[in-house]
Amino acid sequence: MSMSSALNAGVSGLAANSTKLATISDNIANSGTYGYKRVETNFDSIVLNQTRNSGSYSAGGVQASSRRVISESGAMISTSNAMDIAIAGRGMLPVTSAVDLDNGFSDLPMMMTRTGSFHTDAQGILRTDSGLVLLGWPARSDGSVPTMTRDTAIGLVPVQVETNQTSGDPTTEVSLGVNLPAQDTLAGSPGDPLNLQIEYFDNLGASESLNLTFVPDVSGASGRSNTWTLEVRDGATDPASNLLGTYEVVFDDSQAAGGNILSVTTLSGDPYDVASGEIMLNLAGGPMALDIGMPGAISKLKQLSASFSPTNITKNGSPVGHLTTVEIDENGFIRATYDTGFIKTLYQIPLVDVPNPNGLVSMDSQTYMVSPTSGSFFLWDAGDGPTGSVNGYALEASTTDVAAELTDLIQTQRAYSSNAKIIQTVDEMLQETTNIKR
Repeated sequence: MSMSSALNAGVSGLAANSTKLATISDNIANSGTYGYKRVETNFDSIVLNQTRNSGSYSAGGVQASSRRVISESGAMISTSNAMDIAIAGRGMLPVTSAVDLDNGFSDLPMMMTRTGSFHTDAQGILRTDSGLVLLGWPARSDGSVPTMTRDTAIGLVPVQVETNQTSGDPTTEVSLGVNLPAQDTLAGSPGDPLNLQIEYFDNLGASESLNLTFVPDVSGASGRSNTWTLEVRDGATDPASNLLGTYEVVFDDSQAAGGNILSVTTLSGDPYDVASGEIMLNLAGGPMALDIGMPGAISKLKQLSASFSPTNITKNGSPVGHLTTVEIDENGFIRATYDTGFIKTLYQIPLVDVPNPNGLVSMDSQTYMVSPTSGSFFLWDAGDGPTGSVNGYALEASTTDVAAELTDLIQTQRAYSSNAKIIQTVDEMLQETTNIKR
């Protein structure tokens, strides 16, 4: 029995070292594969006879178990492609199969990968050469991403970027930094109105004008009234009916707050919000907030003894522009940049995390799927919870250490030869037993 068990132990040793040789071969073959996670093989002994002082021993042998170390991160390799994506820290990118997408399947499986080199195809869908399609949450037209369910893949869609697209950015905010000459409100002054025209862009990217008229109040008996009437008109509509609102603006002349707004009274039209210092205008091209400043604070609109001048007028919006670049930031937002300087958020790429990454099921092309061992997935915003940040222009290198694998290869070869020697020795001993019988 002992001789037979020794033979079986030698056979199990050959099988175990063959398994380790296979994992070493995989690791070395994928030493240059981006995102590859090395496989390690461990040996466990098999005990058949634990009876003490029995005078005989039955060898149980050895069994091999292999596992992929998915939680181990590889080095970051810089690239020149903006949509080469890698994760610095914990988390994975949600992807799906390009084959399922091309076949028109509505129920696309969600897989995970640590890195990928994504390029747009003929339809503008971001995919890798190995057939992985990037998934993300689409942003609204204003660039915000709606609240999504985090424990399901519902809401994730293939990321599609039309390379020849154009886009306009409507103006929604104007900050009015203007100085009004205090001397124009002196009693007996001519009271000539001061005009200011500000360009804005409507919802279709067309250039329009916001026309402001400042009329000084010179009706006082003496001194400065420090009072102006502001008239706001929309240049995009009929001049006979384009008055959006009329406002009485009184300025402070005290030593502490001289030149700042003391009060604003809405005489007609769109309302002035005293809490924000904004006039909420309803233009033909969409709503717009005109910020003139709040009473009792340092205001945007001032009255000082200086000439009439726009000191700092800021606004958002841009005309129609053509797409130039698409990049992903560290928070997972894919943003398109246009030749007008306008930057628009297109998608948010969440990061997938599971309680036990090493329990994921390995698939082709460095992808993984959840299993009972890994636990259920959760979709995090990049940088939140346990997840790391997203790196564009980067790929994650293989976690294979070729030097360590070659060392293991030598040890495995020696162990395999030793187990083969055991089988040879048992064979010779059996031959001797046969010869005794003769």
